Amino acid sequence: MTGLTEVLAMKQVRKKLLFWAPRILCILFALFVSVFAFDVFSPDVPFGRAITGFLVHLIPVYLLIGILILAWRWEWIGVVGTIILSALYIFMTKASEHWLAYLSLIGPMLLIGLLFLFARIAKVNSRLRKDS
Repeated sequence: MTGLTEVLAMKQVRKKLLFWAPRILCILFALFVSVFAFDVFSPDVPFGRAITGFLVHLIPVYLLIGILILAWRWEWIGVVGTIILSALYIFMTKASEHWLAYLSLIGPMLLIGLLFLFARIAKVNSRLRKDS
């Protein structure tokens, strides 16, 4: 009986990990990206212009948080949204950035998208097992 209890407990842990991992990583990645918006603040820039620039530089973070809010309920939006944001970044930069920029910005988004995909697959498989 102990073996069955351990298996069920492991399934619950895996289920929770698949649910929380992409969401937590998305929040952390949004915080990471938002740090780059602080480059608009400098002593020679008026405060009003700096705030405006700061808010404009946060547009990718707004998009990422919007995707996260929708993906919290519908994981497929997290999958599609992160892939679209990754492609949009490549398109906007005309693929002219250093490869480390792509690795540090697109890599985490694709990882988050994959984790949302795995969470979606696990949810569908769980529903199929319950129905049969």
